[in-house]
Amino acid sequence: MATHTGTTPQWKTTIIVSTSLQSHDTSRMLSAQQHRIRFSDGVESGAFIFPLSGTAFLLLDPQDPLEHCEESGLIERIKTFVQVHRNSFLLLYAPFNGKKELEILSVLQDRFSGSNLRILPVRNNAEIVKGMLTIAKATSKPHVDSIRDRMSLARAHIIENSPVWEMLRDIL
Repeated sequence: MATHTGTTPQWKTTIIVSTSLQSHDTSRMLSAQQHRIRFSDGVESGAFIFPLSGTAFLLLDPQDPLEHCEESGLIERIKTFVQVHRNSFLLLYAPFNGKKELEILSVLQDRFSGSNLRILPVRNNAEIVKGMLTIAKATSKPHVDSIRDRMSLARAHIIENSPVWEMLRDIL
């Protein structure tokens, strides 16, 4: 059995997943990594919710009919998702960066500019899983506290050792 020396143990968490994604590859990949998957009809279709980090992801496949975003109810669905989940991400599944995918990305960015929705273009299931886990881990306790502490130490180190900061201190 191969071991990874010098790495921290794999992070595991509970994820609430829409039952619409029960047979999706991402659900199987998350389960294979030994995350606790709980399927629910009570969450938005296409949603992954990480309760311990307070993040929610909505998977959107541009193969869905998007020519008329307003008429299809997509914009309302995303608006509801953003209102329900304070820390929300839209996973825009675009295996190719073609004209259609870029137009969809542009429409969504324009429509949700200024909201708490962040849009992540992803090319495959591995990127979907990696992106969700990276964000969820970085925003969950105790990892968020550790990151905050490391950022404070880095900031202090930069201020103490930066010639620019020395010059500014001398000027003031």
